[in-house]
Amino acid sequence: MRLTVLAAVLAGSALSAMAQNTPVGLWKTISDKDGSVTSEVRVVDNAGVLSGRIERTFRTDVKADAKCDLCKDDRKDQPIVGLDLMRGLKKSDTRDNLWDGGTIVEPSSGKVYKVQLTPVEGGKKLDVRGYIGAPLFGRTQT
Repeated sequence: MRLTVLAAVLAGSALSAMAQNTPVGLWKTISDKDGSVTSEVRVVDNAGVLSGRIERTFRTDVKADAKCDLCKDDRKDQPIVGLDLMRGLKKSDTRDNLWDGGTIVEPSSGKVYKVQLTPVEGGKKLDVRGYIGAPLFGRTQT
């Protein structure tokens, strides 16, 4: 009986550890300028394909009903809150803890970049790398 309970506890611990090493969840975005929280983005897994949606904004310079008027694709004139920020990410075949192959839009400019997601610090933080062409030509925000 003790072995069964111990096995269940260890299995549960292993599952929670694995669950933390994924981009899926609710994440706070942090301003590069002043370190303040600017929004909350929920990353979801739909049959192995990740996407991220802005759930809430904390920016005082963005109106509650603001729209992505600079977006050039189907996100044009869509509300910022609820906007599909990231699309099409899949787990990398070549690197553990990396999701890539998708895109991310910068609502303030409407520009679309390729994107990579990497959970760090045991899944407590998420590195988001947006780039043009190759990952070498981009920047990472944690």
